[in-house]
Amino acid sequence: MNEEVINEIIKKKEFSKLPRGIIERVLELKEVRNLDEKEKIKKAREILRKAFTAFLTNKILKGKIKDELILKSHYSTKNRDYKEIYYKILGKEKSIIDLGAGINGFGYNFLDGRRYVAIEAVGQLVELMNEFFSDKNAVAIHEDLFNLEKIKKIIENEEKPRVVFLFNIIDGLELIERNFSKKLIQEVAKLAEKVVLSFPVASLSRRTRFKARRYWLLGFLENNFEILQDFELDGERFIVFRLS
Repeated sequence: MNEEVINEIIKKKEFSKLPRGIIERVLELKEVRNLDEKEKIKKAREILRKAFTAFLTNKILKGKIKDELILKSHYSTKNRDYKEIYYKILGKEKSIIDLGAGINGFGYNFLDGRRYVAIEAVGQLVELMNEFFSDKNAVAIHEDLFNLEKIKKIIENEEKPRVVFLFNIIDGLELIERNFSKKLIQEVAKLAEKVVLSFPVASLSRRTRFKARRYWLLGFLENNFEILQDFELDGERFIVFRLS
């Protein structure tokens, strides 16, 4: 039954190149697994969209918009000032590993030629980034962040000092597995000199601040890590930390 359901889910272009393991995880969620086939497909797509493709447009998925122009056409990044963000958070790190990179790789020209590794589940974005990276010190890898051992190996293979980015991915991960974010953070922090995590605190128009405070996450970070920086920029909160 799940094989038929999976095949139906990936008929939608936005889900067609997601790792199979992610789709299987979603189908095993308690709010999905006991539904009939039609409702299961509908609910699974709803969760996958929230977690992975909510801000993608068909033009991006079909490769009609390329290179740096993507940053201005993608709803979640068009207000993000990559130059200022990187100026604030980067030090002497030689390698940047961006988990759940989305389209961040198209801001590579603000990284001063550093090694950049984007790990992303949406296959279309991986293909577009690798095309963009053809003459750059960067690569995009199609991988599922829930394959934690693979993620750790990728990080370990990069030159030190390393920094790991976790930009706006926590909510998506928690949709699929509660508290997986804590496990991921603990493991990658052992392998990097510092980690940079972000989450939205206001709507894309920046007119409305979100009520969610994420105390569960903030308390976890404060109790287990040394906080190096904590600031807001363009409706997004950035926390830079390392193992204490």
